[in-house]
Amino acid sequence: MPPSAPAAPDTPAEPALRQAATVMLVRDAPEPGPDGGALEVLMVRRNLKADFVGGAYVFPGGAVDPADAGPDAEAACVGRSDAEASALLGLPSGGLAYWVAVLRETFEEAGLLLAERPGGPALLAGDGDTGEVARFGAERAAVNARSRRFLDLCRDEQLRLLVGDVHYFARWITPKGAPRRYDTRFFVAAAPPGQIAAHDAGETIADVWISPADALAQHREGDIELIFPTIRNLQAIGRFATSAALLAAAAEASSSVPTIEPRVVTDGNGVRIVLPGDEDFEGMPPTDGAGFAGDFNEVVRAISMKANLEGLAGLEGLEGLEGLEGLEGGGEPTP
Repeated sequence: MPPSAPAAPDTPAEPALRQAATVMLVRDAPEPGPDGGALEVLMVRRNLKADFVGGAYVFPGGAVDPADAGPDAEAACVGRSDAEASALLGLPSGGLAYWVAVLRETFEEAGLLLAERPGGPALLAGDGDTGEVARFGAERAAVNARSRRFLDLCRDEQLRLLVGDVHYFARWITPKGAPRRYDTRFFVAAAPPGQIAAHDAGETIADVWISPADALAQHREGDIELIFPTIRNLQAIGRFATSAALLAAAAEASSSVPTIEPRVVTDGNGVRIVLPGDEDFEGMPPTDGAGFAGDFNEVVRAISMKANLEGLAGLEGLEGLEGLEGLEGGGEPTP
């Protein structure tokens, strides 16, 4: 009887996709920058001990939690129903949870609350109500500690989440073969007037309002860390001179946001990302993980720097943002 063939080595199971949401909060600087643009975006810095690219600057966001969904979500939201949110995301139901998640994460990580109390004054707008500031500070700590459900806070404080002012902008899926994968929806919204951002000194250790051009330049100089999808979304919103122009374009294009799932290629030039629409994307088989050999964080850093440097030559190739093309004249967790 011939000897049996050696058993094939076990193939590691592909990690499950984690659903995530992140938001680019934007405002206009008091004075235009050297390029004539006034647009600024809020970025927070990851804790240095984070498993994935610790210390990187990102937009506020995180995982979509089951507690962000359900009848309480629709009761707390104004400007968008679950059916409307689900249609935009291409889901049968439950889409509103992504908007709730991104507003919850913004409250947790940056202390900003995109909500209103009907008939009441603007929330946390620096009007001298120190009692409100202290109360919401304590509520923020409780939500962060998971001892307080965000939607329960909204119910008890009679708040309505302004989800109609938060626009779906992009969708990025981590390439196959990565040790941890996310399906991340990016949103864009105007910063709540009068509120002051403050990182939570836990998951995030710094916060900054910065122009997209300055953020990209500081990354190229090695002063800050950025990751690939963040870079691509900064390049996209950096085409707009004002927050109003960006938000108008995003509102127009939010019903036609395609999915971007890059592929990793290893060739004679090192590791690179191939995006849908690139010349060699269709003929490129999905990665088996070989492109991530070694330190995954270092692979991400190399890919991200290359994407930023290539952006200096122009913004062509921003796949997934076709709906915004031609609209910029009026002026995105995790890979």
